[in-house]
Amino acid sequence: MTQRYGGVVSAPAKLNLTLHVTARRPDGYHELDSLVVFAALGDRLSLAQASGAPALRCVGPHGDDVPAGDDNLVLRAARLIGARDVAITLDKRLPVASGMGGGSSDAAATLKLLAQAQGLSLPDTQVLMGLGADLPVCLQAPHPCRMQGLGERLSPVVDLPALALVIVNPGVPLSTPAVFKALESPENPPMPATLPAWADQGELCDWLGGMRNDLQDPACTLVPQIGEVLDAIARQPGCLLARMTGSGATCFGIFADSARANDARAALARPGWFCAETQTAHRAT
Repeated sequence: MTQRYGGVVSAPAKLNLTLHVTARRPDGYHELDSLVVFAALGDRLSLAQASGAPALRCVGPHGDDVPAGDDNLVLRAARLIGARDVAITLDKRLPVASGMGGGSSDAAATLKLLAQAQGLSLPDTQVLMGLGADLPVCLQAPHPCRMQGLGERLSPVVDLPALALVIVNPGVPLSTPAVFKALESPENPPMPATLPAWADQGELCDWLGGMRNDLQDPACTLVPQIGEVLDAIARQPGCLLARMTGSGATCFGIFADSARANDARAALARPGWFCAETQTAHRAT
């Protein structure tokens, strides 16, 4: 088998523009309806030839925060695909436990890298779900998707307008199970069966204003700093929408253009906050 190493790939941040919790199943898992995009911002991964079982080295601003050991999602992904004789380097640029699907995106990027380098087959959706509900959608990055069910039902969203973004995390990790436990009602309306065709990001943000992240209120109850972040983003000139992504604590703002997003990033900088200006990774056609 020819092995091809070299190069660095991105594991982009996942952003839930909407996150509707529509049901709780008898097994305790929740069904969702979510519009997902990926940011140009993300972690970075690379491979090198080694000997034996897959090994992982974590570097970068948040490398020390990555959980070590065999339960790490990157190593689990490498074992799942059957990789051998490889060393993986993760340049961890996103905060951990932040609601941006960082671990899942890292695992998905690892699977794609190893499939290409070692000629391995990617797992099917049901196997991917064993790693985490965000794995199937992260494997589709950077393309926008509608994610339904537990995360296994994906529909591409074409012609989504490109977005100028600011991403802010208050530096407080938040447990996803704790947020779901604090959710008052697990039975909420989904998004419309057919999504609109948005002419530009203004139309998209007007529509998003009528949608929800059902986990935002319980997350704010557990971590009041999230509300402070959302208020601070919303006050910035040119902000079209401020919302939390995933189960938190990361929030994002959609801005009229990249210049105003960059101004907002500078104004929002605080000690202990992760704050970045970026844009969606896809390009609208």
